[in-house]
Amino acid sequence: MAKNIRDAFSNGKAFIPFITAGDPTLEVTEELVLAMADAGASLIEIGIPFSDPTAEGPVIMAANERSLAQGTTTDKVFEMVANIRKHSDIPLVFMTYANVVYSYGSDRFATRAEELGVSGVILPDVPYEEREEFKEDLNAHNVALISMIAPTSDERIAMIAGEAEGFLYIVSSLGVTGTRDSITSDIASMVKRVREASDIPCAVGFGISSPEQAKAMADISDGAIVGSAIVRLCGQYGKDCVPYIKDFVKSFTDKLAE
Repeated sequence: MAKNIRDAFSNGKAFIPFITAGDPTLEVTEELVLAMADAGASLIEIGIPFSDPTAEGPVIMAANERSLAQGTTTDKVFEMVANIRKHSDIPLVFMTYANVVYSYGSDRFATRAEELGVSGVILPDVPYEEREEFKEDLNAHNVALISMIAPTSDERIAMIAGEAEGFLYIVSSLGVTGTRDSITSDIASMVKRVREASDIPCAVGFGISSPEQAKAMADISDGAIVGSAIVRLCGQYGKDCVPYIKDFVKSFTDKLAE
């Protein structure tokens, strides 16, 4: 049986890497998930590619394009996860877009996710107020619809946190995904407001590119999420990226364990 999201936060600060399924190939993505799990990742976000990923910066957008050019489909991503589950019970979460789930059929999507032990789904283009369209089907199959809060969420933070599932994704910076030299948002204040409303674990993402940044964010929350810095290595090294990314992830997990 696959571990769930709570397991990811049960042993110190969680490190959560993100990769785009099918970049450079689905076979390499499978290897990457197992390598990152071996390097100490607590939970892994797998992006299901979409042609118009509005929350993504140029690095992950390019990864979506490379993956789709390889012929990646949602069914093929599910097949890849089935292969991963033969070797690992690490918690997994999908990150994708509403149209991907809608076109696949939300109940069908949720059913397959549950069968494979996928613990949650992040849909960055679905506003909190419109989440029920997907939440009902996902929850019926024990799959969490993971909420995001941003520096602009302000008075909505308590409301979102109070009904959040799985873990709460704290967006550290305005704009799209991508590495940043520094994170200037008042994350501590956001976390404080979450804590006042809920005991749900919260992890910080968007812009984290170094182990030092990750540790700083994890020290004031429950974990750190890194995507673009990892996906950039997929683009740089292609099919040879696995050992580079494994070492990169290990540098983060070692730092968070200090």
